[in-house]
Amino acid sequence: MSDFWRRVDEELDYKGINRTYLAKECGFSLTNIGQGIKLGSTPSAETAVKIAKVLDVSVEYLVTGNESPRRVENPEINEILHDIRHLSPGDLSIAKTLVHRLSGH
Repeated sequence: MSDFWRRVDEELDYKGINRTYLAKECGFSLTNIGQGIKLGSTPSAETAVKIAKVLDVSVEYLVTGNESPRRVENPEINEILHDIRHLSPGDLSIAKTLVHRLSGH
């Protein structure tokens, strides 16, 4: 497995999501991901950008590993962030309002 795909898998694991979700969010099939992993190839720039966007990391990090991904070390916050990623736009708006009220903003 190439370093690119290893870093993708690390981010998927960290964020608690799987390759199927990544493929769906990027607009391509799981087979495409499997093929890239099998061949050990780095995807096109366009594909790498889509993957980085879903994972909320930079393309540079996925390609080179030189830049550290943004990470929150609090497990409770990570759990909340994971749950938030799956909210509908309406529910996300409600959650945002709730957080603002709880934090006094």
